[in-house]
Amino acid sequence: MITTRTPSHPLTQAFNRMDTLARVLDQVLPDGSRGAAPVWVPALEVAERADAYLIAVELPGVREDQLDLSFENNILTVRGSKAPTFAAASEGELRVHVFERPTGAFERAVRLPEYVEGDRIEAQLVNGVLQITVPKAPAAQPRKIRVGTAGGAPQLGSDSAQEAQNS
Repeated sequence: MITTRTPSHPLTQAFNRMDTLARVLDQVLPDGSRGAAPVWVPALEVAERADAYLIAVELPGVREDQLDLSFENNILTVRGSKAPTFAAASEGELRVHVFERPTGAFERAVRLPEYVEGDRIEAQLVNGVLQITVPKAPAAQPRKIRVGTAGGAPQLGSDSAQEAQNS
């Protein structure tokens, strides 16, 4: 007997049932019967450091050779596919009791600001998470601007500025 955890919120239960139905239909109906091939959308995070943008994409069960990264017109695209764990062709007759892990093709695209160095993008697949570093161009990196005085005019807060105000 298989037991499953049931979410307590009714809306969550409804979405889980819809997701399960979509997965079953993707498995049963031939490609094109429901419009497009089955697609899953991996979760991602985008963060920014002073020198780079950091992108993490959750891809459990996906190997490096199943991934394709491209960068064009400041859009970073991650494409790939994930095969099902159990394939009916290799396992013989197969009766699936629970099918919750997403499989199939996926694609995520992230639009980046104009000032990035696309030729220096680095990516690593670590423990099922694709970690991408997109360096910022020097023009986009923060820099400190020194403020000086013009022609020796007194600065506010200095003794000579206070003296000029008092007279």
